[in-house]
Amino acid sequence: MIFLLPIAAFLVSTASAGSQARALRLASTEWSPFTNEQGKARFALELVQTALDRAGIDSNTTIVDEGRLTPVLLNGEFDGSAALWKNEARERALFYSQPYLENRLMLVGRKGSDVSAKTLAELGGKRLALVEGYAYGDKVTNPNGPIVVPSDSEEDSIQKLLDYSADYTLMDELVVEYILKNHATEAQSRLVFGSTPLIIRTLHLAINRTLPGAQRMIDLFNAEVLGMIADRSYHRMLRLDWLSADVDGDGVEEYVPRDDQPGPSPPEHSYKLFAGQAPSAPVASPRFYLGGKVYPNWVSVPESYKHPRPPGASIGTEISIFTFRW
Repeated sequence: MIFLLPIAAFLVSTASAGSQARALRLASTEWSPFTNEQGKARFALELVQTALDRAGIDSNTTIVDEGRLTPVLLNGEFDGSAALWKNEARERALFYSQPYLENRLMLVGRKGSDVSAKTLAELGGKRLALVEGYAYGDKVTNPNGPIVVPSDSEEDSIQKLLDYSADYTLMDELVVEYILKNHATEAQSRLVFGSTPLIIRTLHLAINRTLPGAQRMIDLFNAEVLGMIADRSYHRMLRLDWLSADVDGDGVEEYVPRDDQPGPSPPEHSYKLFAGQAPSAPVASPRFYLGGKVYPNWVSVPESYKHPRPPGASIGTEISIFTFRW
């Protein structure tokens, strides 16, 4: 569970990696918009690099083929990875950070399709467009599950849905957020989105256990991520206006805006940082974190925070990540 106050300020204020002989050599596979080459959308890599930079740790990432990632991490060819899912073999060789993001793969279909499936097994015989080379995990290779239709990109997966070459695709919830924010009219008229993630995997920074100071670097990174959520640089890097996170450690999430001028009305939706994070007690209404303080409801938020944002100030409309053809 992520909580930010009061320990985050202490951890970040004391974080310093000291002198480092060389930059961390990290490896990742291509998975837009989370990992990719320079010049393309790579939210996770940018977030990790920023947190490491803030901790005084130099790093660089090389994109490798999917089949090479685990071997090059286990044989020490690279020091670790900025965006890694957990598995038993990797955990024996690597120190893992706390999760800094959660990949939640949602079912997407054409308008009128049934997207109520809660497992991939329920899609047996259906054609499922998946981007070739992406690390979806073992669940998609079940012989009794869906028929995989390879696609070249997220855009190509949507195109295969629209031209009836596939029945469904899987997309990360952050990608779904982007589509609904930036292509609302087209998406709502032509697509339908599931509400239950079919695959959930936490994303971590991982560093080889044999590297001197590896655990300390992980600890510093964890502290910086907490600080980035608190100062809202995390939001800006993920192009989010609002996210839900437990900022005071009481087991209840707060709505956290990307700045202290969220506008006159509460959000209709806030991106949940971790879907599996259950509150310790029922909450009658969302709580809000602004100006370093938690407010029990929107009514209690001071009016000074409710001034309208300037036109076009929403992050999601400022940056083009995908080019969908409708």
